[in-house]
Amino acid sequence: MRGSRPSAVTGLGRCRKRRELREPRMAQAGDSGPGAGGQRGVGSALRRAPWLCALAMLWQAAAAGVPSWRQWPVPYNTESPVCVPGIPRSLGPGQTGKVGDFVATLSSACRRFSFRPAPDPYCQAQYTFCPTGSPMPVMKGDDVIEVFRLQAPVWEFKYGDLLAHLNIMHDAIGFKSTLTGKNYTMEWYELFQLGNCTFPHLRPEMNAPFWCNQGAACFFEGIDDNHWKENGTLVQVATISGNMFNKMAKWVKRDNETGIYYETWTVQASPEKGAETWFESYDCSKFVLRTYKKLAELGAEFKRIETNYTRIFLYSGEPTYLGNETSVFGPTGNETLALAIKRFYYPFKPHLSTKEFLLSLLKIFDAVILHRQFYLFYNFEYWFLPMKFPFIKITYEEIPLPNRKKTVSGL
Repeated sequence: MRGSRPSAVTGLGRCRKRRELREPRMAQAGDSGPGAGGQRGVGSALRRAPWLCALAMLWQAAAAGVPSWRQWPVPYNTESPVCVPGIPRSLGPGQTGKVGDFVATLSSACRRFSFRPAPDPYCQAQYTFCPTGSPMPVMKGDDVIEVFRLQAPVWEFKYGDLLAHLNIMHDAIGFKSTLTGKNYTMEWYELFQLGNCTFPHLRPEMNAPFWCNQGAACFFEGIDDNHWKENGTLVQVATISGNMFNKMAKWVKRDNETGIYYETWTVQASPEKGAETWFESYDCSKFVLRTYKKLAELGAEFKRIETNYTRIFLYSGEPTYLGNETSVFGPTGNETLALAIKRFYYPFKPHLSTKEFLLSLLKIFDAVILHRQFYLFYNFEYWFLPMKFPFIKITYEEIPLPNRKKTVSGL
């Protein structure tokens, strides 16, 4: 439910995804969908995700480019138990520095959280997070489970195939049990919509920007065939055993409890192949890719079909480390820098009139395109990005399905 902590028992919570205005056609009887609108708070309209501002920028992007897997730092590492940013090599409190000033080791740059904190009550979702969610079932070991690739346009429930033309797609995974005939949907997305994960709220009573940027997994019975097929993809990619599914379920629980924050942007030095990747995203497609990888490690053999994913890129020179909330906005922080960061985020505020929106769009264009500035919040730290042409781009690029591992790894 909106504002509640996803269940620590299932690791998934009572959850679902961004088509929340509709009931899944094959959901369990008696599950209540969000169509009634009863889950909206009184102030939710004032806290709506400021997606329109970002979307106006994203629509300027063209789908092109080749991925680079070089990265520093990464938000989470699937092999590491616990995830913080790199450790400053020689910087003191309040000092800034370049990426090269940081030690990026597996243990320091990449550890996961030990638990999922309860979201702040201020964070409110326009559409309820995963309202028909259910625990992952325990399958019989000899069951044969079909695995499906699911993909559909973001906000398809509201805009149909509009965002498909811009290659802005949402990814999920489907499962079907041969023994029971039941099927299931599993996905990972924002608790409080995309805009809240991308830009903060500037609350008058707080000096620092306030973030509502948790993401989580959602599992529920049923696959809405029409939703995925009409404007997207529903295709089988693998077959696994019940034992594999049960092991995957344990991994999903751990992944969901320790990888808890959504990150929209992938930041690269340029669109060129092999360009330096400064920051990686952590979103719905990355969850699907992590799950596919885990299934391959457990022995799943995937079909050889093309699989493409949406990525949203920012392009910049080497980022500059600015500090965390305390060092920038605290009592002994940098007031000039704090004001600059808040001024940058101000045009992205929600609930704008048409006139305010157009003025904000001009301010965003001035900051990002003309002055080539972007302030990124990543792993609880602030970074300055010296933006470079083409500044921002949406790509829809192929990332192959994984190969089966010869040696099955443990959990």
